[in-house]
Amino acid sequence: MKGHHALILYIMCCLLLVACKDDNINNKFSNLPARLTVENVAQAPVLFTACESGGEYCTVTVSSDGQRFLFTDATGHTDAINITAIAAYQSYYPGLSGFIVGKLMIPEIGENYPRVVCFDRACSNCYQNYSITKPLQLQIGGYAKCNNCGRTYNLNDCGTISDGPAGRNLYRYRVSYNGNALIIVNG
Repeated sequence: MKGHHALILYIMCCLLLVACKDDNINNKFSNLPARLTVENVAQAPVLFTACESGGEYCTVTVSSDGQRFLFTDATGHTDAINITAIAAYQSYYPGLSGFIVGKLMIPEIGENYPRVVCFDRACSNCYQNYSITKPLQLQIGGYAKCNNCGRTYNLNDCGTISDGPAGRNLYRYRVSYNGNALIIVNG
């Protein structure tokens, strides 16, 4: 009987080690810092469409002069919003390489309706493996491609890899959208 107790204890310890492994590969949200507030989403039609229409996505970046937020859809259409003193005061932080924002085509498991999601625009695998930020190229149909490693991510499947070598999902951030304001707050 003593051997059975030792075997059970050994199995339990192994399970605990596996359960406590903190590799963040399959965690739903990244722990990377990200912050952005857009109080009137309708002032950027590209962003409004991405937040209101299932399967539509746009990138969110800051202009090279640091004066505007740029919202670009998969066709290349861009809307710009001036960064106001209020936005600067609230201290925005565009993640590693900007954001990809949009509304899922179908609800996630356990949800009743499709929600607005936010991913980092940087390829999570290139960043994790080589500490470089390679921006993803948004593609029509709810995909984003990394031209560096060749992976294509399915945005409608919460940033999972749909083509290319196995690896981690896209870094995902916490986001709130109420029909007017978009708030990204993470870390």
